[in-house]
Amino acid sequence: MGKTPLAWAAESGHEGVVRELLGRDDIDPDKPGEDGQTPLSLAACNGHEGVVKILLGRDDVNPDKPGGDGQTPLFRAACNGHEGVVKMLLGRDDVNPDKLDEYDQTPLLLAACYGHEGVAKTLLGRADVNPDRPNNDGQTPLLWAIWRGSEGVVKMLLERDDINPNKPNRDGQTPLSQAAWNRREGIVKMLLQRDDVNPNEPDNCGQTPLWWAAYRGHEGILKILLERDEVNPGKPDRDGQTPLSRAAWYGYEGIVKMLLQRDDVSPDEPDERGRTPLWWAADRGHEGIVKMLLGQDEVNPDKPDRDGHTPLFQAACNGHEGIVKMLLGRNEVNSDKPDSLGRTPLWWATEKGHTGVIALLQPPASGTHDPA
Repeated sequence: MGKTPLAWAAESGHEGVVRELLGRDDIDPDKPGEDGQTPLSLAACNGHEGVVKILLGRDDVNPDKPGGDGQTPLFRAACNGHEGVVKMLLGRDDVNPDKLDEYDQTPLLLAACYGHEGVAKTLLGRADVNPDRPNNDGQTPLLWAIWRGSEGVVKMLLERDDINPNKPNRDGQTPLSQAAWNRREGIVKMLLQRDDVNPNEPDNCGQTPLWWAAYRGHEGILKILLERDEVNPGKPDRDGQTPLSRAAWYGYEGIVKMLLQRDDVSPDEPDERGRTPLWWAADRGHEGIVKMLLGQDEVNPDKPDRDGHTPLFQAACNGHEGIVKMLLGRNEVNSDKPDSLGRTPLWWATEKGHTGVIALLQPPASGTHDPA
């Protein structure tokens, strides 16, 4: 079953055609199409206020009829930011402004998700709208507004007494964590002005807002969070990876520098696999970070991971000549140290064909002399 002529006319906003079709006795003005959307839903979705007004004037049109996904005309209008249509529908006593679709989403949640401030403000003006209702993933309107980066909607929601600004989603991510992950510095500042926001709250994987700021390489957010006494900048996630380890892995020199200035950050903290920040930086080829970490007295430049792979081993394996040279300049680095399977850095460099690294690792031939 496709769209009826009325549905096509309503979707396209042709008021004259809609009026003409509604004048016929053999037209069902509330007949849904294959996707369950009625002519009213299609008109609301596209913001055709005139057509919506015509259809709402009919007694045989249900203004709150859900489609196949459970979304009513109000959902469609809210999702697309059509304030005029939203106000028309909210003027009806038979429209539920807080109805759930099949994903447990409300019209407010969709308005927040897409950053429609006017629609969000209109819905928040209703006493029968729950501004903190989560969907089936635990995402509240506040969390979705943060994800979208809509500071205006976030501000409106935070002004409400019935909003929990520390409410996590199903993954345990709080609004502050989501703001840090999405690099929303302005929203981070807004949230930290609240006494009921925990700036060190980990998610289900043990990752704090500061961990996410380091992971995403956002120096501004990291600096803001480091100014808070409650924040532990060395807190590892459930895999033992610290913010410093993540920053070293991704090559964020500015973040690494900021974290190394802290007395409460261990520069040699291994994760569950025994891999330190230096190990990760050497593996990924980040020479600047390797140099910074080698400047720390607490860092062991020859520390192996659980498989016996040292930073030199990883640098040699991946062909990072500059890092191999730096590490070989350290007396405490054993250039011939085997891993748990007996393979040395030279073995791996040879296996991978890294000729420059081979030349650095290979001992000079003994007993050679210039011919007379």
